[in-house]
Amino acid sequence: MNQKNNPISLWKAVDIQSLFIYLLLITVGWLTIYSASYNYDSADIYSFSSSSGKQLIWIAVSLVVGLSLLIIDARLYYYMSYHSYIFLLFLLVLTILIAPEIKGSRSWLVFGPLSIQPAEFAKFTTALALSRFLADYGFNTKSPKRIVSLFALMLIPMGLIFLQKETGTALVFLAFLLVFYREGMSGVLLFIGVCFLSYFVLGLRFGEQTLWEHTSLGNFSVLLLIALVISGLFYRYHTKDNKTWLIILLGNLLPVFAALVWNRFTKWGFDIAVLQLVLLSLSVVYALFQTLRRNSRIPAMIALFTVLSASFLYGIDYTFDRLLQPHQQTRILVLLGTMDDPSGVGYNVNQAKISIGSGGFLGKGYLNGTQTKLKYVPEQDTDFIFCTIGEEFGFAGSALLLIVYTYLLVRLIFMANRQRFVFARIYGYCVVSLFFVHLLVNVGMVIGVMPVIGIPLPFLSYGGSSLLGFTILLFIFLRLDADNKRRH
Repeated sequence: MNQKNNPISLWKAVDIQSLFIYLLLITVGWLTIYSASYNYDSADIYSFSSSSGKQLIWIAVSLVVGLSLLIIDARLYYYMSYHSYIFLLFLLVLTILIAPEIKGSRSWLVFGPLSIQPAEFAKFTTALALSRFLADYGFNTKSPKRIVSLFALMLIPMGLIFLQKETGTALVFLAFLLVFYREGMSGVLLFIGVCFLSYFVLGLRFGEQTLWEHTSLGNFSVLLLIALVISGLFYRYHTKDNKTWLIILLGNLLPVFAALVWNRFTKWGFDIAVLQLVLLSLSVVYALFQTLRRNSRIPAMIALFTVLSASFLYGIDYTFDRLLQPHQQTRILVLLGTMDDPSGVGYNVNQAKISIGSGGFLGKGYLNGTQTKLKYVPEQDTDFIFCTIGEEFGFAGSALLLIVYTYLLVRLIFMANRQRFVFARIYGYCVVSLFFVHLLVNVGMVIGVMPVIGIPLPFLSYGGSSLLGFTILLFIFLRLDADNKRRH
């Protein structure tokens, strides 16, 4: 980054549209927090004993920090990226060791009246570290060592946050996969991720249901999907002048169809999933034969994918029981419709949907939400703050808010694309990906289409650490973008 003289001042170079949206969102967030925590006995919006008063302090702190970040030399963010990343890893480890347990997790460092959640700051330090690594080396698929290093940069803080029992915050780090894809990661990896997610959902959703008494509907559905996927992979990636894909497809489907007919019309039924496993095993053997016959690695890779897929299916129960906490298991089962828990885990989502639905098209008006005032929705000023918007401003207000967020995302993508320095461009994509995943998951869990994993809505949810973390994340990019405009 060689400095060039340019008459454009720093403040003129800062993107005004993004800055305006930021100020708009934190203002709306502050007013919504006041409404969500409104108490008729102490209705002072500026009272430092209330959530709105505390949030006002954090807004002031965030503005000071944001302005300070705009003044700092943009090159410092590149040179200090690894240092800040290592420092946050130290804080994450320290948090695991000394943090008190709060609401089932050990993720807060407490200093008297002040509580800080390092996981929120790990997002921007990880974004900086990944941006520098990709700027220096790129996504080089021919270098396994660098690919492993890149994924380690993402997975290490993610694992440490998972150990703090902050599963939702840890999962947000998967947003960086979108950046990897943008920088050259094969779409095959994303496709495999979608496949395994589908296996997980189908296996859990239909695992307890049976197909004519003998076969688990979940196992049958997943094994059938695996057969269809590997047939498609052979068709897409293996030479099309042979009939391998058709042999695999018919070899897996025709016997299964015959078994379905047999089980349906005879009394000597059996577990069709066993037959499916045998057929997939034969498919693996045939794929390995094709590898030797045509001297191609592609059939061997598809065979490996088949084995891993089947192994994952029969490891779902272990993964679900051992890696997830009971309340997380219940949330997923409630979402999938296999469990009804309206007074327990499902209570939050049910009340949130009631709150949003009661708002109608135009809402009940500011401070007039009955569900909000009567505190029916837990965490309504933090993770479920969107339901307050829905009740008081209705569908119109909710849609307008989502439009504002969408415009911010589009604006940030435009800014990222105009960066001339690779580091700044990649960091911009990191910012967009993190904001997008937070918005998607938070709104999704409030309206009941995603599991409740407890992540804030950017700039709106109550919480000093999240507001400050999002502010730093955004303002570093605003500074990098301003530097890009001043130099060229």
